[in-house]
Amino acid sequence: MNRLLPVAYVALLFLTVDAATAQTKKLSFEQSWGQQASLTKPISSFRDWADASHYIESSQGKLYQVHIKTGEKQAFSYPTNSSTTVFVKDKDVFIKYPDAAAKQLTQSPEVDEQNPTLSPDGKYVAFTRKSNLYSIEVATGKEVQYTNDGTDVIYNGWSSWVYYEEILGRPTNYKAFWWSPDSKGIAFMRFDDTQVPMFPIYVSKGQHGYLEETRYPKAGDPNPEVKVGFVKVEGSPVVWAAFNEKDDQYFGEPYWSYDSKSIMVQWMNRDQTNLKFYAVNPKDGSKKEIYNEEQNSWINLDHAERITYLADNKHYILKSDKTGWAHYYLYTLDGKLVNPMTAGDWQVTEIKHIDEKGKVLYFTARKENSATVDLYRVNFNGKNLKRLTFGDYTHDVVVAPDGKHFITTYSNIHTPFKVALVDNNGKVMKELADSKSENFDSYKVGKREYFTIPSEDGKFNLPVIITYPTDFDESKPYPVIMSIYGGPDAGTVRNTWKGINGQYWANEGVVQIECDHRASGHFGKQGVAWMHRNLGNWELVDYITIAKWLKAKPWVAKDKLLITGHSYGGYMTCLALTKGADYFDYGIAGAPVTGWELYDTHYTERWMDTPQDNPEGYKNGSILSYVDQYKGTLRIMHGDLDDNVHMQNTIQLVDALTDRSVPFELMIYPGSRHGFGRSKQAYDFKERVRFYYQYLLEKPVPEAMK
Repeated sequence: MNRLLPVAYVALLFLTVDAATAQTKKLSFEQSWGQQASLTKPISSFRDWADASHYIESSQGKLYQVHIKTGEKQAFSYPTNSSTTVFVKDKDVFIKYPDAAAKQLTQSPEVDEQNPTLSPDGKYVAFTRKSNLYSIEVATGKEVQYTNDGTDVIYNGWSSWVYYEEILGRPTNYKAFWWSPDSKGIAFMRFDDTQVPMFPIYVSKGQHGYLEETRYPKAGDPNPEVKVGFVKVEGSPVVWAAFNEKDDQYFGEPYWSYDSKSIMVQWMNRDQTNLKFYAVNPKDGSKKEIYNEEQNSWINLDHAERITYLADNKHYILKSDKTGWAHYYLYTLDGKLVNPMTAGDWQVTEIKHIDEKGKVLYFTARKENSATVDLYRVNFNGKNLKRLTFGDYTHDVVVAPDGKHFITTYSNIHTPFKVALVDNNGKVMKELADSKSENFDSYKVGKREYFTIPSEDGKFNLPVIITYPTDFDESKPYPVIMSIYGGPDAGTVRNTWKGINGQYWANEGVVQIECDHRASGHFGKQGVAWMHRNLGNWELVDYITIAKWLKAKPWVAKDKLLITGHSYGGYMTCLALTKGADYFDYGIAGAPVTGWELYDTHYTERWMDTPQDNPEGYKNGSILSYVDQYKGTLRIMHGDLDDNVHMQNTIQLVDALTDRSVPFELMIYPGSRHGFGRSKQAYDFKERVRFYYQYLLEKPVPEAMK
């Protein structure tokens, strides 16, 4: 996501020199862009534990294990198996052990292997090739092919595009297979894209160019047919889970049980209002329903931490927002609820450690403030909830293997990153690092504040982080840059250290603001649900509330409010310059969705249902419905190879704007996808600078910025 981020806040201090008071100095040009040290200094990283008594410190490229009590430091290296890597080079799979040369495993240079994945026991590597699933035995080089029906529309162990983008997630790199914990089997998904419409993307390279074709289901289109299969590592006929692939349905990431005897398969209906878990027997494919959840709006088909199995092989922990807030629940494997583990009008975020012997869960949550994260512990029975972290900070924690200690890297908008060792009662044992530089107090930078603004209907307090110009004077009017994203459950306001981001613009006299709306996740699922069948409405209502608040201030220029965002943020920017044009003056929109019928099924229909079921919602959420209201100056950027938000979106908006003979700016970045290529990013940065100086500051671009 391309956004501008505001600068770091440091209190303004004064130095006494020869009985005269002099102001502290501003950051130089180089310092304000991070080219020279200023507010912070490098510190060691503390991201893991060697064992319960030793944390791992990474410093200047070297690893050390440090004793929690004595501080004794020794060189450290990870065990061989955990640092063994497999990778593709020159279209073949290689394996590399520590301190050894890489060993080539496959011999097929004419075709690519994809996503090589080492089995838990380190004896096999699974991968896909030409839409089929394979494995190879490391010791012998024996290769096993599990499927043979892969084509350009049928993929085994390789995701269909919509699953890669929306369900399994981009980090999978299209991987759709999973080793069993005992390394004796592999679960995988088979996708049939035959009925999914083809979307052509024209590649302009060369004399004639060519078409890049992707099976991309837009809202209301047929989805891929999906099957879940199982194979034995030595080779066997595929066992298919007992689902009907012809049903209009989705499958989430499956979860193997500890003993590898069953696998939990997530199933969801096309409307995304009914989530079921099935325990599937990989030997015969039989399934048993063990969980059923229904919501009136939608349910998120998470690809992380929906289910966490316990080692007792009798229970699992479920994460669900069925009450309107995300919480943890303890279930038996056969689907019986034991009890809620957490509850209340706040959100859990991530499990950090499970002490099964002591029956204690350690997890992070946004409880004290929706813009911060803390670590908590709670008993399995839901009692004795205790906050373990401290202060008004955002904490990033790593818990020791025995749960008795943790390391937190913490900060807020006023405090650079610090690191502390803490015990499981919340007692700080030792401060390990502080990134605050010795010269921190000698610099004068833009003041930063975190606060909330009441929504127009009074139902929510909208979170805001604002950065004022370095020499802020309330009697002077300043231009404003509002940086947003705006998507459902995707807020950007976090009370954490921002470094020198945006400091240059603070020095230039620009107010910078980050803000979130009611459906951004700060107010749980019950807040996000306001967007149901209504994308583009409440987000803009709340952004307009913030715009009104800004323009009521004497220090905000009345005709110089710029809003900017990428992707969903690009959509909101275009909406602000059309539907909200009475309140916003300028906009810079990257890769915007301009009509939701142009985006994919799973994402769009989750919030909007299909265009056939919700025609009014799609009409009301389309930029094209409001182009007659366009005013101000809008700059639009799009990559011509964007396979996520197709350039078709921008082309349709450009067509509508040119038909109305209104001024706007447009930049197409050839060869770029949803994110722009590096050379295009550099050009885009210069154009953004030019836009700010031309329209907000109304002065020439300084030579140093050209």
